[in-house]
Amino acid sequence: MTAKQIEKRPFGRTGHMSTVTLFGAAALGSVTQAEADRTLDLLLEYGVNHIDTAASYGDAELRIGPWMAQHRKTFFLATKTGQRTYEKAREEIHRSLDRLRVDAVDLIQLHALVHPDEWDTAMGPGGALEACIEAREQGLVRFIGVTGHGSTIAAMHRRSLARFDFDSVLLPYSYTIIQDKSYAQDFEALLQTCQERNVAVQTIKSISRGPWATTERTRSTWYQPLEDQHDIDLAVHWVLGRPGVFLNTVGDIHVLPRVLDAASRFTQRPTDVEMQTLTKEEHMTSLFV
Repeated sequence: MTAKQIEKRPFGRTGHMSTVTLFGAAALGSVTQAEADRTLDLLLEYGVNHIDTAASYGDAELRIGPWMAQHRKTFFLATKTGQRTYEKAREEIHRSLDRLRVDAVDLIQLHALVHPDEWDTAMGPGGALEACIEAREQGLVRFIGVTGHGSTIAAMHRRSLARFDFDSVLLPYSYTIIQDKSYAQDFEALLQTCQERNVAVQTIKSISRGPWATTERTRSTWYQPLEDQHDIDLAVHWVLGRPGVFLNTVGDIHVLPRVLDAASRFTQRPTDVEMQTLTKEEHMTSLFV
């Protein structure tokens, strides 16, 4: 049976209609090529047309590379550099192109740009941003974005947008995370800025249950994800119910099918009562602890 196709939305000012769920390729960091190939088949089944990877995601770029000869035109392809200086970022961007087996990517992102000192380096003279701009001028990338984690990242993204006209941002967003009033306020301010400037907003950690409570981890995610399909439905639908945002999928290929299934059945946002019940029953906590 063919899966129901996932809704598409304009990805900011890029002109690309991306599926509301973007494939977070961190899930491919430590899998075999056969597992990666099966994952690609699943993405195609749901019509997912946007891949988000990074130089630091283990073997992810290497696993995506073999797909690109046949499927490059199918996907909006994004990667990230975690380097902070021009020279190292330039080197890493070229390495990513080699590993992905492509001449260019659609989006290069400054990865996890949170710490003020690293921000000053990356955004200053001789910084990583200059390498991204150069790559864009050379036709190696089309757009430039910035990503990050943590309780201060929404405010930092606003600072980044004040310095440079980024095409996209990426940051955590879930019902549990947004209960942090300070973060919620910063997120809303960022979202308003992004809407005014037509900057794409990518969100992560939608199905996070919280930090792992034990040392025995049954999933490849650094956080403990929700597992039950009904619970995942609520968490995914809550994020997708916010106009103008995209949801990056989970970093585990075995949980991924449930996220895609949930996204394909999205119709409306769950109520606060439903989300409060889920949070209580699953003992969900914020990652910002």
